[in-house]
Amino acid sequence: MLEPVMHILQSKRIILASGSPRRVEILKAVGLKFDVCPSLYEENLNPSKYKCHSEYVLDCASNKVQEVWDRLSAEGNQPDIIIGADTVVSMDGRLYGKPNKEDKAIEMLKELEGRAHTVFTGVILHMGTDRVKFTESTKVFMAPISEETIKAYVKTGEPLDKAGGYGIQGLGGSLIQKIEGDYFNVMGLPLHRLCQHLVEIVSNAN
Repeated sequence: MLEPVMHILQSKRIILASGSPRRVEILKAVGLKFDVCPSLYEENLNPSKYKCHSEYVLDCASNKVQEVWDRLSAEGNQPDIIIGADTVVSMDGRLYGKPNKEDKAIEMLKELEGRAHTVFTGVILHMGTDRVKFTESTKVFMAPISEETIKAYVKTGEPLDKAGGYGIQGLGGSLIQKIEGDYFNVMGLPLHRLCQHLVEIVSNAN
């Protein structure tokens, strides 16, 4: 999708405001040239104060992008485009973030196994005075999983620091029966809609 405008995108300084290896992998797969500048924003928003998860992830992504923009601007190093994203898992109105300990990951997977949950990602494209923002949701059906399997999976270390406590692109993919929606959204960056907006941004600017 990006091929007709890739020569223009390649001339832009694009920043990914995330240190996520999955997001880096997704952007590299479509041939995009970019630099990684993880946001230093401290994620301290209270999700319970939001009417919907989409608003929450958008605000989180927006704050990440703003921190990077302000920092680079202060250094006199403004990019052309900053891409920022935030991803959460939701089930029964509850948000599941990124477990940082094995026991938290086990607890999370015990609740998600055998049921369907939704992955929400908020994306911000920041171009100086202009911004594009959107959200994507994907329904994920996790298979029934034994406690033994959950504990063995968590021992691999893969679930740590991943929303919902699993990585669909890795070993965790074997735990997923099916999805409804964008696969890349579950990885942390809805690729199709991101590319759509990049094409629109470049086309409108030229």
